[in-house]
Amino acid sequence: MKKVGIVMGSDSDRDVAKKAVDILKELEVPYEVHVYSAHRTPSEAAEFAKHAKENGFGALICIAGMAAHLGGVMAAYTTLPVVGVPVRSAGLGGLDALLATVQMPSGIPVATVAVDGAANAALLCCEMFALGDPELSAKLEARRESGRAKVLEKNARIEEEFN
Repeated sequence: MKKVGIVMGSDSDRDVAKKAVDILKELEVPYEVHVYSAHRTPSEAAEFAKHAKENGFGALICIAGMAAHLGGVMAAYTTLPVVGVPVRSAGLGGLDALLATVQMPSGIPVATVAVDGAANAALLCCEMFALGDPELSAKLEARRESGRAKVLEKNARIEEEFN
C-alpha cells in the first residue's frame, strides 16, 4: 500500500495533524509526518513533493494556516493527489487559510477540507486508496456503519426522553 505524506507548515499545526494520524492508524494506512514551510523551507518542500511518488507516497495532506501556500507549492511539484487542510488562526479564524488553500489556478488542484479538518483529509486519502484495495474499502464501510449506529443510538435516547 502507498503511504500518505502529512506535511505541516509549522510544528504549531501538530494537534491538527494528529487528527489525520489517528484516522490513518485506525485504518492501518502507512504514513509519514514532516514539517516543511512553503515560505521558510521552499526548496525542501519542493524536493519532498518532487520525489514523493518515487518514495512510495500515494497522496499528500498539507496542513497550513494563515497564508497557507503549502498545499499549492506541493501540488505544483507533484501529480499525486494533494489535500489541503486550512488551519484556524487568531486573526480570521482560518478563513484566510481556507481561501488560500482552495483558490488554486486551473491545472494545479488542491482538494480542500474544512478548517482544521485533518480527519476528513485522511479519510479522503483512504477513500482514494480504497479504489484499488478491497480490504481498505471494507474498513471504510465498517467505519461508516459504526458511525450510523452511534447516531441511531443517540436518536433512540432523544426520542425516549422527549417523545
